[in-house]
Amino acid sequence: MGGPEKVTRQHEAGRLTVRERIGLLADPGSFAEIGALTGFADYDDGHARSILPANFVAGTARLDGRKVVLGADDFTVRGGSGDAAIHAKQVYAEQYAREMRLPMVRLLDGASGGGSVKMATEAGFTYIPVNPAWDAVVDNLSLVPVVAACLGPTVGLGAARLVMSHLAVMVEGIGQLFTAGPPVVRGGTGEDLTKEELGGAAVHRRSGAVERFVRTEEEAFDLVRAFLSYLPSSVFEIPPVIAGTDPADRREDFLLGAVPRDRRAPYPINPILEAVFDAGSVFPYAEYGGATVTALARLAGHPVGVVTTDPFKGATMSVEGAQAVTRLVDLCETFHLPIVSLTDQAGMTIGSAAERHGTIRHGARAIAAVYQARVPQAELILRRVYGVGGAGIVNRHRAGRSWGWPSGDWGSLPVQGGIEAAFRAHLMAAADPERELERLRTQLAAVASPFRTAEHFGVQDLIDPRDSRALLCDWVTDAYRLLPELTGRPSFGTRP
Repeated sequence: MGGPEKVTRQHEAGRLTVRERIGLLADPGSFAEIGALTGFADYDDGHARSILPANFVAGTARLDGRKVVLGADDFTVRGGSGDAAIHAKQVYAEQYAREMRLPMVRLLDGASGGGSVKMATEAGFTYIPVNPAWDAVVDNLSLVPVVAACLGPTVGLGAARLVMSHLAVMVEGIGQLFTAGPPVVRGGTGEDLTKEELGGAAVHRRSGAVERFVRTEEEAFDLVRAFLSYLPSSVFEIPPVIAGTDPADRREDFLLGAVPRDRRAPYPINPILEAVFDAGSVFPYAEYGGATVTALARLAGHPVGVVTTDPFKGATMSVEGAQAVTRLVDLCETFHLPIVSLTDQAGMTIGSAAERHGTIRHGARAIAAVYQARVPQAELILRRVYGVGGAGIVNRHRAGRSWGWPSGDWGSLPVQGGIEAAFRAHLMAAADPERELERLRTQLAAVASPFRTAEHFGVQDLIDPRDSRALLCDWVTDAYRLLPELTGRPSFGTRP
């Protein structure tokens, strides 16, 4: 690597070296390096007196038995910057993943490419930037699973390579993500910021640039392996089905009261997810979604994508929530995972701040992703289905399977909250407006009963919530019968 002194500095910064990272991530003895002799030699009379290794380590490895291409930055060699890189090696790693249809795993720590002022000074000229391997980097998003881990300051091209992935993971405290580092920012904008202030976890928890945050590098490697376990090695295969040990007909009695009768009362979503999906299989996806929850999970061993909400954080779809839905649905469409919505969706976030952020456009993009997805979709309606957001959380124009719980509450607007607006003139003319308002509330409470909707086939079935898992496990076996005909590249290129 960069020598004992640089290795010591890497450890003092709380970070592992590139070789230690590969040893912890890959199955023991499985890493087969490509380009092991790549470096910068200092020759004297035809003999190499010293050699500085390139700061990018590449090869193939197995993660829980699954073969992947692994590319890892070495920060101990000039901080991972371009003047200690041999770009052909990085280009080859991306191209090899594309050609051999193997998942691509990037361990990022440094600039990961690009040039430097020193390079321009030594060369005597500057150049028009070209992103190395970018054709393969872009193409791989539509071809193989790509996972990237932010394990140190990840800058410039390295930052772009992080977000050009299906899952970006950041280690809190040691990982930072920024287009340009503090010195460049200070000179360009006058902001005097530390690395953590500029691009640490606190900055990116809601930015939409990073899906998951972990406390240690070991946790990051566990996440990488877990994420890949839900996905096929390429778009030409279906997701891997495992032998399930959780009975498909498991019934949890607490589901009967999981959603409170008080429509304003929140409830925890995680116990419901654990009751419906295979035990221990729920893998949270985009953590920046706010009230919107996205995840991967299994039903009787079959991987699926999951969309729902956390009522303790709200029930409307914000800009960040829409981004999370779009990311999850595009992932499922690319790698052929059926989608399950546990719907409690009160529409788009409203108010002046939401309008300034263009929430409706982001929400419409999420709905477009749902409608463009060809994979099977199913729905459990837990509580609310309101407005544009509720209407588009699944594609209701397809013959997808849908079940409602008796706690269902739906409409263009919440009936109870919309009485004052709908009957404003009538109430103003009433002799006793408060009494008339209460009468209208009682009348509309009966109209809003989900059983009235079921009578008109507005919802396919109202079910005992305890039957949810068995019904979905039966559905997913049918859904997987359709997946082979969906294999191949997505109908349009996957974007970050």
